[in-house]
Amino acid sequence: MIILGIDPGVISTGYGAIKTDGRRASLIDFGVIKVEREQELPSRLNEIYQGIASICKELRPDALAIEEIYFSKNARTALTVGHTRGAVILAAVHHGVEVFAYTPLQIKQTISGYGRADKSQMQKIIKMILGLQEIPRPDHAADALGAALCHYYISRTTSRIFHRTTEWGEKR
Repeated sequence: MIILGIDPGVISTGYGAIKTDGRRASLIDFGVIKVEREQELPSRLNEIYQGIASICKELRPDALAIEEIYFSKNARTALTVGHTRGAVILAAVHHGVEVFAYTPLQIKQTISGYGRADKSQMQKIIKMILGLQEIPRPDHAADALGAALCHYYISRTTSRIFHRTTEWGEKR
């Protein structure tokens, strides 16, 4: 299974792709889609959409894990990040990719076991899990890899629970 993680941002949208074999995850690619700050919002959203569409076309992910918008003191920022999420989700859906959303707290809890882990803790854990030589940079790309790994662990656990429930039901 290929999972594409996304950390949506108005200027810099992080992406991270992993491949899983059911037992472990390995890195495919990561980076950011950067847009010019001076561009109008519709142009930025189009660039982000095109970037995600291109990644989906090239990597053909089975799932896209995107970070939910957390409570923001700046409503305008939250709104524009919401627009970015919409562009990302639309690109994924247009390429037949199933979309899953996770809060930052869920991602941190799933990856580190502690929902309040800071960025450097998360980056070190992601580096260790994926067997990387260095911490993934920039931060948005590392956050996107965190979202992808979160989906991997949650879907793996859910699949095992479903499988065991089915087995138990058949044995009775």
